[in-house]
Amino acid sequence: MRLLKPSWLHHDGNPIFSIDIHPDDTRVVTGGQGNDSVGRVVIWNMQPILSKEEDATVPKLLCQLDHHNACVNCVRWSNSGKSLCSGGDDRVIIVWKLVSRFSGNVSTTAQNSAFGKTNLEQWKPSCMLRSHTGDILDLAWSPGDRYLASASVDNTVIVWDAQKFPQIVTTLKEHNSLVKGVTWDPVGKYLASQSDDKTLKIWRVSDWELEHSVQDPFVECGGTTHVLRLDWSPDGSYLVSAHAMNGGGPTAHILQRTEWKTNKDFVGHRKAVVCVKFNNNILQSDNSRMQHCCVALGSRDRSVSIWSTALKRPLVVIKDLFTNSVMDLSWSSCGTVMMACSWDGSVAVAQFSWKEIGKPLSPEEKANFYHKQYGKSAVSENCDIIQNLEVFLAKSKVVPSSGAVENSRITPEGVVEVIPQPERVVKGPIDKQIETRTADGRRRITPKFLLPPTDGEQAVTTKSTFFNALQQSLTVPPFRTSEFKIPSWIVENHRRSQVEETY
Repeated sequence: MRLLKPSWLHHDGNPIFSIDIHPDDTRVVTGGQGNDSVGRVVIWNMQPILSKEEDATVPKLLCQLDHHNACVNCVRWSNSGKSLCSGGDDRVIIVWKLVSRFSGNVSTTAQNSAFGKTNLEQWKPSCMLRSHTGDILDLAWSPGDRYLASASVDNTVIVWDAQKFPQIVTTLKEHNSLVKGVTWDPVGKYLASQSDDKTLKIWRVSDWELEHSVQDPFVECGGTTHVLRLDWSPDGSYLVSAHAMNGGGPTAHILQRTEWKTNKDFVGHRKAVVCVKFNNNILQSDNSRMQHCCVALGSRDRSVSIWSTALKRPLVVIKDLFTNSVMDLSWSSCGTVMMACSWDGSVAVAQFSWKEIGKPLSPEEKANFYHKQYGKSAVSENCDIIQNLEVFLAKSKVVPSSGAVENSRITPEGVVEVIPQPERVVKGPIDKQIETRTADGRRRITPKFLLPPTDGEQAVTTKSTFFNALQQSLTVPPFRTSEFKIPSWIVENHRRSQVEETY
């Protein structure tokens, strides 16, 4: 792992509350406080951040946007990368579009003038969304960029129609206190939100009704965090919350999809976990076919821990990375770069190799995984997931195509009804026997054989999911953060570091 903190990436000493890497990995955007109490959004070039040799002709800052009248709490790129949204204490969400881009060679003089004065890219507001009555703390684009969800201190989550801004699809009002985090299920079926009312709520996208509410892991929590940024695993099987408690200690709680079981935690941080961010890729080790993932946790204890579900301990723990609370995390699309921002106004970058975190599945392999897990390509334009074809057809009264559903019939009302089938009788080997004796002492030999697995049983035993190791690996004793303590000069000087460390 290579760790660095670019000294030039800052908001003039003001806090940075949000960070997000562009889907094409060429830019990164930060949002936070600007001078004179205005909000600031800055788009940076990723090339000088990751380059080991500094090149004066390569611009660092691409665009600075000071349109918000108050602090910016969240910035998020759309999944397509064509739009950028920002929201803050001025109760306004601005959706930005790229208008023009500077082309040509950039001299040192031009670069210096660009820093804080001339933008090399022109981003203009395409829409301003104003329906919230309180500060906006978190934003999230849905799969396929169909919706934009916003969380606010007005106790609501607003779902906007991203194809028809500023049209509102629905307003979710079940929370009784500040809503500080919102995230979409990557397969498009659910939206989750977390609030200071000590609940985490899961909403169905199909009808925007409440699917489930979780409270127990958060009963002991206090409202001491600025944000509660939760996140879904890349396959949609697990949802990891921010700021939970277990046995009096801070944790990041894990919820299992569908049944919403709450018996697992990530533990070890000394203060509240405020942000959770999964690597977008489903990963696979070179020497194993088991799939796994990486997730980063940021805490008010100023540290970041990175976990792999293939290990029983954290992959790496970076202690005292900042001088104040971690505020946000972001992974690059390629999966090898993780960035974190802090209230202290600095940004840290961790760069990994494939050998350290695993190799991502190809787009074809990932699509195949979703197909096996959910029966079809999971992320569609309509975000409609058919998890049970018979139930879907029965509810929608859709007549299946020939061969779509075997052993079915259509009722007079036009509903497809699945005909129950008798249990199959399978003949097996009789080379194994059970010998018993009757009351009169006679021997009785009973053949014994094992039924071969049904198709469903075979699917269960062969289904590959990267959370197979989760059952034993996630609930572990607190980690020893002192083993990974960052040298003090990296933190104090806040300067670019070329030091490479192996954990």
